[in-house]
Amino acid sequence: MSIILEGRGLTQDYHVSGGMFGRASTVRAVKGVDFTVEKGKTLAIVGESGSGKSTLARIIALIDHQSGGELKIDGEVVDIDRRKPSHALRSKVQMVFQNPYGSLNPRQKVGDCLTEPLLLNTKIPGPERRERAEAMLEKVGLMRAHYNRYPHMFSGGQRQRIAIARALMLNPDLLVLDEAVSALDLSVQAQVLNLLSDLQEEMNLTYVFISHDLSVVRYIADDVMVMNKGEAVEQASRDQIFTDPRHPYTQTLFAATPVTDLSAIRARVERRRAARTGKADAGKADTGPTDRGQTGTDRPVIG
Repeated sequence: MSIILEGRGLTQDYHVSGGMFGRASTVRAVKGVDFTVEKGKTLAIVGESGSGKSTLARIIALIDHQSGGELKIDGEVVDIDRRKPSHALRSKVQMVFQNPYGSLNPRQKVGDCLTEPLLLNTKIPGPERRERAEAMLEKVGLMRAHYNRYPHMFSGGQRQRIAIARALMLNPDLLVLDEAVSALDLSVQAQVLNLLSDLQEEMNLTYVFISHDLSVVRYIADDVMVMNKGEAVEQASRDQIFTDPRHPYTQTLFAATPVTDLSAIRARVERRRAARTGKADAGKADTGPTDRGQTGTDRPVIG
């Protein structure tokens, strides 16, 4: 077992100004969270809005520094408030955001968007940068011809594929996905999730997947951590937490989520079809002679 990501007692505090007459206060958004993620696996972090899951994601992605606790990436202790992360460390961790259009520069061509990480972090010459970018477009299900197009020329699902491609340009070990499919249609969600699954297997990637959609989590996760009001109230394997949730909050969260059961849906459809067929047969059997009304149309007389 190779641990690529580890958190011990992670906290995040935000200082809130009290205004002209109020008193300043401190809000603790993340409260002593512990977790580990094995290489090549997916940890899903779930919870309601305001539970602290996206705040924790920003700490893991090295965007925000933690107020307390210890974060380890590939065995290295990381605290970006005390020491600026190296290019090598930055390359190991990349993030994909919820809104694919908001995370792409609308004035920047797709090719420039993809080659920019290579330009800033490596000494790879221009022709090779372009070749890598075009190859990555193909890897995420797009075409090399898309290299010179702008983000507004793509659909939402295609833009999210571009965002994933950009995150993979530096060959990271860890990808943090913050609600990466929640802005997409259901059919497109399925396509992007299948793409992420294939990329994980092909590139031996590790995912931290932030989501409020339990059906998505059940599909993609190996382990699940449930957060509530900044605390990790339960963490277990996917199968264990879905079949036997232990914490009362987890039980409430799961009970409030509609369950998609294919066999139940089919049975419901059959019952409705049978009911409609029965009513139609009864209508035919009870139809008697007709009389002609003032409008000149035939109306059934029900006996």
